[in-house]
Amino acid sequence: MELQDVVQQRIDELVETELGLQVAVYRHGELVVDAVTGDGVTPETLYYAASTGKGASATVANVLVDRGMLDYDQPIVDLWPEFGAHGKDKATLRHVLTHSVGLPALPPDATRQAFPELPDYLAAAEPWWEPGTKMTYHAETFGLLVGEIVRRATGRSISAVLRELITPLGIENDVFFALPADQRDRLMPIVEPDGAEETFAMLAGMFSKVMPPAMQPRAAALNRPEELAIEDASSGILTARGIAKLYAALIGEVDGVRLVRPEAVPVITGPALVAQDELLGNPATWALGLPIGRLGSTAEESPTTFGMPGMGGSVAWADTRSGVAFALTRTLFDPAGSPSAIEIGNLVAKTLC
Repeated sequence: MELQDVVQQRIDELVETELGLQVAVYRHGELVVDAVTGDGVTPETLYYAASTGKGASATVANVLVDRGMLDYDQPIVDLWPEFGAHGKDKATLRHVLTHSVGLPALPPDATRQAFPELPDYLAAAEPWWEPGTKMTYHAETFGLLVGEIVRRATGRSISAVLRELITPLGIENDVFFALPADQRDRLMPIVEPDGAEETFAMLAGMFSKVMPPAMQPRAAALNRPEELAIEDASSGILTARGIAKLYAALIGEVDGVRLVRPEAVPVITGPALVAQDELLGNPATWALGLPIGRLGSTAEESPTTFGMPGMGGSVAWADTRSGVAFALTRTLFDPAGSPSAIEIGNLVAKTLC
């Protein structure tokens, strides 16, 4: 049985609990799995995929480095002079991409509506540590920092730069940081599972030092298109096929398009930082903008795989050794994560990687 059929059969079996799924897999630039299940779900359906979108913001930064418009080790103050407050004058893009810049926290009164003003807050903020000496996951500030650095380097929003980069791939309407008004009818509402309140409360406590409760991703807010119209480069509104194709073009050639030169791929995807997460307590191995390791395995178990899961259960990853890029998006927005994303990802990895 072809992998397309195996995946389709399995997600059809899962649809009763998952409600809707998209799965896309590229191998050496060829789409080998494009499977969907659920009422109203097509390959063109857009999903709010939370931090899965960080794969796109990291890619924008890495492409600009490869094209000479940014430098990993250039001080951020060269582009953004205000950023040097409180001893951050030596902070670099590398520190931002490895979550070691020391600015994980939003202000306690932050809202999505205030996002345009938050880069100024971060520029003036005192870092938790000397940039580069420690790390913790910058859940929301990552996108704000990368987005402002991109804007300073190019004079354009990160959304505009992303669109320019991915238009040659034909996915300019498949990966967004902000949902355009003319794409709202493609958005699939996400659904929180019964009994999720306890998990949301636990996560709110875990992230209380860095994210106010009002900023916690919840379906009630994120099903409102006007909320998703606010640019957030820490998140993504996307299709599985779109984000998988972006990863495929990052590690290789797709439809004659490469996002970076071949010699840049090991630099981008290799280990850039190994450290203990200061806030969450887990060991972390980061490439430049993305953690190493497949969802459900460790960096040691899958050292040539890198990618980003999103709160709610969506995920995208790529494996440089096998040339495989995988993505899964889902209707069920479960803060506990997605066993299905791990299962289907492992199935694909076992077959192709």
